Amino acid sequence: MNFKVFAAAAALLASQSFAIIGIGGHYTPGFGTEMKGMDKAEPITKDGSVLLKHGDFKGTMQGFGFKLWVDILPIIDVEATINFRMGSYDANLYVTNPVSGEVTDIPLEIELGGTPFGKANPKFVSMNGDLSITYPITSLPIIRPYIGGGLTYYLNTFVLNPQFAEPLVDGTVSAILEEIATMDTKTVTDPAQQEALKQKVSSLGETMKQKVQDQALKEGLKKSIGGHVLLGVRAKLPIIPIAVYANGKMYFGGDYPDEIDAGMFAAELGVGFAL
Repeated sequence: MNFKVFAAAAALLASQSFAIIGIGGHYTPGFGTEMKGMDKAEPITKDGSVLLKHGDFKGTMQGFGFKLWVDILPIIDVEATINFRMGSYDANLYVTNPVSGEVTDIPLEIELGGTPFGKANPKFVSMNGDLSITYPITSLPIIRPYIGGGLTYYLNTFVLNPQFAEPLVDGTVSAILEEIATMDTKTVTDPAQQEALKQKVSSLGETMKQKVQDQALKEGLKKSIGGHVLLGVRAKLPIIPIAVYANGKMYFGGDYPDEIDAGMFAAELGVGFAL
């Protein structure tokens, strides 16, 4: 009798070790993604008075994400994941004073539309939504390893390059350029005239900076579809409605800007509430 009671209790505890449904948050580094920087600044105006250059980033893209999983289905489980990863880089405008030849360096800080980040150094933001079907190994009472795969919906931001900025040279910018060109640079010798020209050059740079900011908010995200395979494990103690999980995912497909060499491997290390 004692053995039967013990076996029943053990079976109950084992059955309570896993949840019907769970939701969690995780840290999700992406490995191997690189962005190529520019060797030199390139003009975005016809007269070459305004140039743009962006830097690079290498290595691990830091990120975070959220996961919902359902274990009630026979044989297979289902999980849905959304991840955000980013890499920061520098971008600068260079505006040349036609009198002194002095170059004004204007670092660009922008806010990207469709992302959860505020105004800061430009960022390449990679977001993805994964719908995964997994096959669990259910013979263990506390730890549940699983393998699986599924579809991935990719959303990526643009890279702030000269091709992005050049179309922004519109009538407003051209008018400032024409005003600068009409100033008699040979006779601009007194401090007041020099200051006026300097202010005009500064105005040109600030106008382009604002146009880049405005277009960045309008640009939106590039969307594409691919897939992934995964290997993971979840662990949950009996009765306690807390689970921890770790996944490794290999991605394929997806459309990225030319400057981005996407590393297609990421991890997910998280904790969740499981019922």
